[in-house]
Amino acid sequence: MKKIKELIISIIIPNVVGAISAFLSKIKENSNTFKQPSFNPPGIVFPIVWFVLYTLMGISSYLIYKDNTTYKRRALLLYAVQLFINGLWSIIFFRFKQFLLAFIVVIILILLTIYMIIEYYKINKTSAYLQIPYLLWLIFAAILSYSVYTLN
Repeated sequence: MKKIKELIISIIIPNVVGAISAFLSKIKENSNTFKQPSFNPPGIVFPIVWFVLYTLMGISSYLIYKDNTTYKRRALLLYAVQLFINGLWSIIFFRFKQFLLAFIVVIILILLTIYMIIEYYKINKTSAYLQIPYLLWLIFAAILSYSVYTLN
C-alpha cells in the first residue's frame, strides 16, 4: 500500500506543478492574443498531452525514487530543476509574452531533459524511456516557440 501511495504522489506532483503554472500563466486568457503558426495544434490538445506527459514523468520519477542507488539523488534533483523550469516556461511564454526568452528557456529545458534521461538510464532504463515522449514534445514546443517569436 505504501508503494501505491508513493506512486500516486509521484504522479500528482508534476500534474500539480503543471496546473499551477497554467493558472499563473493565464493560458486561456492569453493564448489567442498573439499570432500562431499554422501547425499549432488545437487548444484542447495541450492539456491532454501535458496530463499524459506529467503522468509519465511522475511514474518515471517514482521508479528512480524507489531505487537504492547512490545516483538517485542527482537524478531527482535534475528532475526537480527541470520541472521548475518547465513551470516557468508557461509563465514566460503566455503571461509575459517574452517569446525569445521562452525559446531560450525551452532549449535549456531540452538540454536538462537529455541530461536527466542519461542519468535516469544509469538507474532504471524504463524510467529513461518514459521521458522520451516528453523530450519529443519539448522539441515540438521549441519549434512552436521559435515560430511564435518570428511571427510576433
